[in-house]
Formats: sequence, structure tokens, C-alpha cells
Amino acid sequence: MIDVYSWATPNGHKIHIMLEELGLAYRAHAVDIGAGDQFKPDFLSISPNNKIPAIVDADGPDGKPISLFESGAILVYLAGKSGKFLGNTDREKFNTLQWLMFQMGGVGPMLGQTHHFRIYAPEKIEYAINRYSNEAKRLYGVIDKQLSQHPYLAGNEYTIADIATFPWIRSWKNQGIELSDYPHLQAWFNTISERPAVKRGVEVLASQRKALTDDKARDILFGSQQYQRR
Repeated sequence: MIDVYSWATPNGHKIHIMLEELGLAYRAHAVDIGAGDQFKPDFLSISPNNKIPAIVDADGPDGKPISLFESGAILVYLAGKSGKFLGNTDREKFNTLQWLMFQMGGVGPMLGQTHHFRIYAPEKIEYAINRYSNEAKRLYGVIDKQLSQHPYLAGNEYTIADIATFPWIRSWKNQGIELSDYPHLQAWFNTISERPAVKRGVEVLASQRKALTDDKARDILFGSQQYQRR
């Protein structure tokens, strides 16, 4: 049994989708990031960066429990544990990993900043909105070009690179994107959206997430609490 400590966000959805794709037994534990659950000592003991998701696998590599944080690391771990969605040859594995790192270092952080300045920032700063919206469009262009040459990000097979990237594309409207401007990406997005495991994965904990409307939740997510040493 794998215990998943998570929330219904793009990074959380990555792991929910992966576990559904693999058919592994898991329990999802809600970490309400708007209520500050990510700062509780029990969660910090497995996720010292106070970010979701994190997992505890009772059956680790040596037969003993292992805890992991960072969604990319968790995806690599689960792919290694199952022998799926990473590739079979060294060449395939490294190709998958480079597109996973592209998501972790580019797509996630940059689209996250796009969301923040377009949707959540209390002050609408034109420079920031333009900077991150333009970067979002650039990244979409990179993905669209890759998908014009291959059906999936790492080539001909569906991998953890696709699983990691897909949840961030679901919020394309909030990023100021018109999906039809990227036809190859749009076709890829539509294909992945129809996978039964993906449909199940994006529903995990989704009913518990609420719209960000109160000042307390905003302070927890974006204010001084984020920067306290723990």
C-alpha cells in the first residue's frame, strides 16, 4: 500500500494519474494547502520543502518503508518500481528524463508564475503578466513542435513525461492560451484526456478543493507563512 499525501493541484494530479495508470494500491490523504496542512510537523517529516505531493511506500526498494517528496522524483521512483512509463533502453530512459526535467524546470514553474500573476496576485503588474504569459506561449510552442514529430513527448510511447506535463496544460485558459493555436499539442491533450486512468486521477481529492476566496488562505499560500523557517 502506498500512502499519498497530496491535494488536487497539477503536481498532485501527476502522482494520482501515475498510480491509477499503474493500478497500484494507494490511499490518498488530503493536505489542504489553503488551510496550512503543508506546515504541520507530520507532513514536514516526509516533505521538508512543505510542498505536495509526498508518498510513503510501505514496500520500498529494500523491503522497508520509504518516503519521497518532489513529484518528479516520485514519478521516477514509481516508474522504476513498476517497470512502466520510463522506457526500456538507456536511450529511451534518458530521452524520457530530459522531457520530465523540461516539465519540472520549465513548464511547472513558469506556468505556475503565469497563474499567479494573471489570477492570484492582489496587484495586477503588467510587466509580470506579460513576461510569464509570453513564456507560457513559448513553452507551448516547444511542446507543439515536439508533438508535430512524435505522438508523445518522449517519442512513440506514453511516459512519465506526458503524465507530468498534462495536468499543467489543463489550465490553459488561465495561462492566456488559445489551445487551437497549438494543434499538435491540442491533439495530444485530447488523446490523454480520454485515458480512463487520467479521468480517474484528476478526480482524486478534487471534491475537497475550494476556490481561493478568503484572505487567510491567500496569506497561507502566498504570504509570510511560506517564508518562515521550520
